[in-house]
Amino acid sequence: MEKNGNMLLDKIWQKGRDFLGVKYPIISGGMTWLSDHELAKAVSDCGAFPVIAAGNMPPEELEEEIDVCTKMLKTPFALNLITIAPNYRAHFDLILKKNVQYVIFAGSFPRKTDLEEMKKHGKKTLSFASERTIASRQIDYGVDALILEGSEAGGHIGYVSLIILLQQVLFEFRDFPIFVAGGLADGRLIAYLLLMGAYGCQFGSLFVCSNECNAHPRFKEAFIRARARQAMATPQYDSRLPVVAVRAIKNRATDEFGKLQFKLLQQLEKGEITRDKAQYEVEKFWVGSLRRAVIDGDVDLGSLMAGQSVGLINEIRPIKEIVGNLICDAEKELQRLSSLFDNLK
Repeated sequence: MEKNGNMLLDKIWQKGRDFLGVKYPIISGGMTWLSDHELAKAVSDCGAFPVIAAGNMPPEELEEEIDVCTKMLKTPFALNLITIAPNYRAHFDLILKKNVQYVIFAGSFPRKTDLEEMKKHGKKTLSFASERTIASRQIDYGVDALILEGSEAGGHIGYVSLIILLQQVLFEFRDFPIFVAGGLADGRLIAYLLLMGAYGCQFGSLFVCSNECNAHPRFKEAFIRARARQAMATPQYDSRLPVVAVRAIKNRATDEFGKLQFKLLQQLEKGEITRDKAQYEVEKFWVGSLRRAVIDGDVDLGSLMAGQSVGLINEIRPIKEIVGNLICDAEKELQRLSSLFDNLK
């Protein structure tokens, strides 16, 4: 690989660098209980783009986390806001007052007024696009950039695979900042996505399997052992209880979530619970069971939220090595393609 500054990558990812304000437009995805200031610092020190996950954190704890990041990080960072979290509105109001330059809306899709309010306070806004109509609507609402996330991703997901989204969205909105996520774990793919027009790429499960990630060792071991097909998306059983699909490694928690849905549907049928309360119970389940796995190490009854990229991950490594390998592999692939095209002339 050529020395930094003369890489082929420099010729095609400058727009992503400029938008994020970092050396490498590689985003560490916002993961509840995992994307904290320690992981953010390791990512920032490597020149990549860190994200802090608000999850459903108590507002005072989130404020402390933001203050720590503001003091210690060398690069800009983003706050990942879960729009369907019970504490979303408190988080939203807090961020307006803080020195957070980027806000990523996740879980569901932000309202136009929320985007406008963040931008009025000088924040750059990003949101996830899980299908073409959503991408178009978010652009019309004024979002600054999209994260095109395929259903291969972990956690809350849409229903369309990345290969379709690339054709529906990335190829159509050529002049709009779009980052790509979902099922990514190999640096060689970065080369192709940049050539296709992406501003950069986001990785989640890959960064879980790092030395710096605070996840319980058993949680990381479950990722290393899992095959891609074992990271399954949860179904919605009845339209009366809308459920945002969650991809996680199948275990007893997956079965327990199915039982919870049936229980809530029965309560809805009898008028014992409102739909809003039922949806709250769904999110409460995921927040609690995720903590059970991530922090306590209960990989049987805790939620193992993971993308299908776990099938490509087979070791725990330092962030510096992970980021370095992504860049090196992407550059080598571009060099290979360059030689191939030269031979075709």
